[in-house]
Amino acid sequence: MKILPSLKQIEYLAALDEECHFSRAADLCNVTPSTLSAGIRDMESVLDVILAERTKRSVLMTPVGHQIAERGRQLLRDAEEIMTLAAATKKAPLTGDLHLGVIPTIGPFLLSRVLPALWRKYPELRLYLHEEQTDDLLEKLRRGDIDVALIALPYDVEDFETRFLFEDFFHFACSATHPLAAKEKIDPDDLDNSGLLLLQDGHCLRGHALDACGHEQHEHRGAFAATSLYTLVQMVAANMGVTLLPQLATDGGISQVAPITLVPLATPSSRHIGLVWRRSTHRESEFELLGQELTP
Repeated sequence: MKILPSLKQIEYLAALDEECHFSRAADLCNVTPSTLSAGIRDMESVLDVILAERTKRSVLMTPVGHQIAERGRQLLRDAEEIMTLAAATKKAPLTGDLHLGVIPTIGPFLLSRVLPALWRKYPELRLYLHEEQTDDLLEKLRRGDIDVALIALPYDVEDFETRFLFEDFFHFACSATHPLAAKEKIDPDDLDNSGLLLLQDGHCLRGHALDACGHEQHEHRGAFAATSLYTLVQMVAANMGVTLLPQLATDGGISQVAPITLVPLATPSSRHIGLVWRRSTHRESEFELLGQELTP
């Protein structure tokens, strides 16, 4: 039988590929730099290739080293899935560790409403929350850093499995003194593209809001872009422009942050809230259950 690299060596290589620094990679693996370096050298000996070029100041992965690290990450994910599968046969659903990713335009407004009941129902669940933008969450999901992600759809989720949970409708928001504040309903033609305030690039809500207005991404040339929905509401209250807010945020009391007026859209428009997970997971039934519990 051929001598194969160990999972521990593969873990060392993946960490070195990510950090390109022995000390930082060793910290990720909770070992000393000398232990990690020895593990990499042993792996090079087994494979008979050079995986990393070492200098006094940095580490440069060789092309084959980078490729093997990428394959190795999948092996580590598969090994973790084996452990999860074995553990799932011995425990009830929604118990133990679960790493949930959530985007900033959902987390503050939904989780505070649903998590108390979830924890009362599943007291042995240890839920770890990771709040980041969608692209970052999908990358974490791909690497196995999180188990499942709560995001807004539509979005290009590649080959991940998705489950729709509920619709999140948009509301027009403006200052109380804005001319459109007196309207009963807002038509897309009422929205001046130059006065539309949105979140910064990278927030999926930006694209969803433009779709709701009937505007293309490249058409919007606003002078301001907010970093959060709370900042966006403050800007709207100062009469710097208008925006669209998701119902999750309005139900969560964001309109109380500053004096703004909410007006329904003549043509209802929404984003879809859903869960995403790796197709290779063995926790699909557990994530389905989680989705039911996260639906308000």
